[in-house]
Amino acid sequence: MILLLAAMSLLASDVQQFKHRVTGLFNPEREADLREAVKKLTDVAIVSIDFDSAEVTFSYDSLKLLGKGNEPQLLERFDNMIRNASTHTFGIRALCTTPKEKLKRVEIPVVGLDCKGCELSAYEVIFKIEGVEQATCSFKAGMMTALIDPEKTNKGALEEALKKRNVTLKTP
Repeated sequence: MILLLAAMSLLASDVQQFKHRVTGLFNPEREADLREAVKKLTDVAIVSIDFDSAEVTFSYDSLKLLGKGNEPQLLERFDNMIRNASTHTFGIRALCTTPKEKLKRVEIPVVGLDCKGCELSAYEVIFKIEGVEQATCSFKAGMMTALIDPEKTNKGALEEALKKRNVTLKTP
């Protein structure tokens, strides 16, 4: 009887795969942190992680996990769940709608970022700028990178935002 109930539960489940952009995935070493955060969400699993685009494929039953609502409402609920599970170091955004060939890669050499917290702080100031679709930060490499929509922002705006956050830019 228990086996039958378990089988019926699985059949009633509507687990699907959903791809989302994940904020806070600024460095490949953050993958383990994301996996630990998602373990706290019993009905969510990571299927795959594409670090280059900061896109993660999750599997979950949307109705069971998030309830009813339109796409922005469901995205906001999932974002809140990921933020809470990760003590606000990861978040969820909609997928990039700008074609990849229209994005421009920007590299900004930086110095003085000596821990994950410093990296996260620098990353967050960049990622929040409109037009930044993906960003990375590595204190080991001394480099911030971003994929930007050049119609919405530019390298100078990113550098200015970093300076305001007291991030030291490496001069040639």
